[in-house]
Amino acid sequence: MSDCCSTNDKSKNGYDLAVIGAGSAGFSAAITAAEQGANVALIGHGTIGGTCVNIGCVPSKTMIRAAEALHGARAAGRFPGLAGEANIVDWGRLIAAKDDLVATLRQKKYIDLLPDYNGVAYLEGAARLNGQGVVVDGATIAADKIIVATGSAPGLPDIPGIADVPYLTSTTALELADQPASLMVLGGGYIGCELAQMFARAGTKVTLVTRSRLLPGAEPEISEALTRYLMDDGISVLTGLSYRAMKTVENGVELTIDRGGRPELLTTQRVLVATGRRPNSAGLGLEEAGVRLSPNGGIVVDERMRTSKPGVYAAGDVTGRDQFVYMAAYGAKLATLNALNGGSLAYDSTAMPWVTFTDPQVAGVGLTEKAARAAGFEPKTSIVPLDQVPRALAARDTRGLIKLVADAGTDRLLGGQILAPEGADSVQTLVLAIKHGMTTKELGETIFPYLTTVEGLKLAAQGFGKDVAKLSCCAG
Repeated sequence: MSDCCSTNDKSKNGYDLAVIGAGSAGFSAAITAAEQGANVALIGHGTIGGTCVNIGCVPSKTMIRAAEALHGARAAGRFPGLAGEANIVDWGRLIAAKDDLVATLRQKKYIDLLPDYNGVAYLEGAARLNGQGVVVDGATIAADKIIVATGSAPGLPDIPGIADVPYLTSTTALELADQPASLMVLGGGYIGCELAQMFARAGTKVTLVTRSRLLPGAEPEISEALTRYLMDDGISVLTGLSYRAMKTVENGVELTIDRGGRPELLTTQRVLVATGRRPNSAGLGLEEAGVRLSPNGGIVVDERMRTSKPGVYAAGDVTGRDQFVYMAAYGAKLATLNALNGGSLAYDSTAMPWVTFTDPQVAGVGLTEKAARAAGFEPKTSIVPLDQVPRALAARDTRGLIKLVADAGTDRLLGGQILAPEGADSVQTLVLAIKHGMTTKELGETIFPYLTTVEGLKLAAQGFGKDVAKLSCCAG
């Protein structure tokens, strides 16, 4: 057990709180506890910082932005009188720059923070619950309360032969020393869509295959439109299929799929598995200690982040729900405050935003039309295509739409999704509207700045009662 960064050693007398996992959730818990005056053992194993900064959000989004820069130059011809072209001239330098950014943020946002919190002792080693406390590399750490925040890892689908194939994950795909000539992406969720488009724009021939449709949790209108846009980028999108077998062949990997009852063979140089993530709950002694797990391996918690074992809490991806870095940090903060203060703070994801960083971006919050109906509401909807949003017309890029869902009886907003090049930076307005119980009438009467993407929310709100195509600029 290594105690490389300890600023407070209570290993003999015990800690107020032991936090297992040194990613975003773990750091959120440790910092919150330190601010409460508690003595904390923050236990990490492997690279400090967790998924987001090391292998998730940061490396993927900087590579996606690079691919967008390529696309932006090539798409300059949408403006009369312009022409542009761009290509990758050194893949290795691009990957090295990504790695440098990751290392810088890991140092600044994680390692360098530890000395600022005198109540936190950082311990490095494999941890395991033993019923009374935590064992770290054979040494027992006594703690009054425990928070498990060990995150998640890429999962592997049940395809015969896949374990014998040199498949890529979202982690290893971003570490390739050479750009693949062709790539098959398994999975149509946000990770699959993002990385498929990134590699396609970088010049790789990409095939995207999925059992259902793209972004199955999104509104069907959003999914259908995004599928068209990815195909416009040269991606072969195959949906509604089943997997039969996978094997290594001379030129790469061969996947046998079934579509409409007929087998098809797909061959590619490399294959990227992006069919979901699994909670990192194995090897921690959880079930032996009395901590109940769900069928997917996630730690079962209640609204206060408590597990079935008194004194043990869990937060973040290891719970198997809301696998976003900001929700991990949020849940960990609640878990810490409840653990230390005996509080009853409840986890609330009603106004939780989510973003898929394709281009155009997909962003949403709240209930879909289907979910609203299942929850007992009588939903009403408004859909505004981006060609009705002046910002999109000025940018000569009308790819996308906005869909709002409201309760027909009360006019209260229930949810909404945005498919737009700047959708990610527009969704927070909708988050606040839903969080504070606004009606579509109130949103439609709110003043928005002209020639912005977010103004599309006002138009969509007005679309419940008006034909926005017949409004003049800024009217209504």
